[in-house]
Amino acid sequence: MRIGKTSAGSRPADAPQGSVGRQAPRGRIGILDGLRLCAALMVVLYHYVAFGEGWEGSQARLFPVLFRPSAYGWLGVELFFMISGFVICMSSWGRSVSHFFTSRVIRLFPAYWLAIVVTTAVVFFMPGGITPLPWRDLLVNLTMLQRPMGVDEVEGVYWTLWAEMRFYLLFALVVWRGVTYRRVVVFCCVWATVAALATRGDANPLTDLVMAQDCWFFIAGLAFYLMYRFGQNLLLWGMIAFCFAMGNHTAMATWRATLDNVGHNVPGWGVAVVLTVFFVTMAGVSLGWFRRIDWRWLPTAGALTYPLYLLHESIGWEVFHRYQYTVNQWVLVGGTLAGVLVLSYLVHRLVEKPMSKRLKTGLTKAFEQIRAEGATPHERPPTPVGPARPEPGPPGSGPLPHGHDLDSPTRTLRLPAAPSPASAAPPRSRPVSG
Repeated sequence: MRIGKTSAGSRPADAPQGSVGRQAPRGRIGILDGLRLCAALMVVLYHYVAFGEGWEGSQARLFPVLFRPSAYGWLGVELFFMISGFVICMSSWGRSVSHFFTSRVIRLFPAYWLAIVVTTAVVFFMPGGITPLPWRDLLVNLTMLQRPMGVDEVEGVYWTLWAEMRFYLLFALVVWRGVTYRRVVVFCCVWATVAALATRGDANPLTDLVMAQDCWFFIAGLAFYLMYRFGQNLLLWGMIAFCFAMGNHTAMATWRATLDNVGHNVPGWGVAVVLTVFFVTMAGVSLGWFRRIDWRWLPTAGALTYPLYLLHESIGWEVFHRYQYTVNQWVLVGGTLAGVLVLSYLVHRLVEKPMSKRLKTGLTKAFEQIRAEGATPHERPPTPVGPARPEPGPPGSGPLPHGHDLDSPTRTLRLPAAPSPASAAPPRSRPVSG
């Protein structure tokens, strides 16, 4: 059975016991917009302060106070994945696959296309440490499928978009059947089982599809939303604890890889601390700790995070490479961040919003046409036709009189009565009187 939004005091048939009276949430959750901004700023500071690109010399000496916390900024991606699992489960409840597909396209592609154009232009006109990609690679990047195609990415951060797309592809199976509590739980358990078995295996298409390294944060986000919608129970807490353990394990492999990027040894226990803060914060969202946080600027902040994430990397590195010897490093980082935020706002207002509306209108009409063509004959609306024109035939074969429809199954054909012999005889001529 397909379940949409529940009303206060109602409980879907497959919901856990104890969730009666929990009203299905509606509208935006302000704290999630704030968490999006925090996650984006973590990634930006990692690339601007800790990552070994753009600056000559040691970043640890350039930014002695900010360097160490910024070295963990890559974990902002894991927070993004948790928020994505939460929001996708929330927004797809009671929706069709076509609505799910449309919402993802209009959310991801408009800002992404412009980010590719802007980043390529900046790299081309500010020659420095980054070489522009060939135009063929740029065309592949526009599809967001550069990773599976083995093509270089315009920005290194675009790898997370391929992770998001795989999550959408997997969760579309749940949307296709209809999102319910039971189906989401089963989906999470099956996904976690396959990913756990694939963690130690060799790389193969299945391992790549289930994202054995990153899936734990998506699954945790799904479980947190179920807790937010239906209330807490032992099963959901067990799923979250399992994801926390597996996520810490896989994140340590990423931490070892980042040591080469930052050029300095940062302790691994910091990864566990940051992830613990993330999980506790998301638990607070699910349990309603932050329901009073509904500041007016939060939706705008949340809208800026995606363009900011897409635009910041190469543009910032090109600016640092060119001006690091003439501008104070703190002023340069702060000014670049402010400039990218302004650019992100312009992208959101002038490109993302209007283009998303047009894409939504076009895709909605396209799916309506598909549904109309796929409808059974009795579901299709009647096609209005004008009066039929009689076909030419032999003399005397004109249209039947009204009420003599040969094709009607409910009418009996009435023919004129046969003439009697008397009436059939020729009339007698009247005698002529003389």
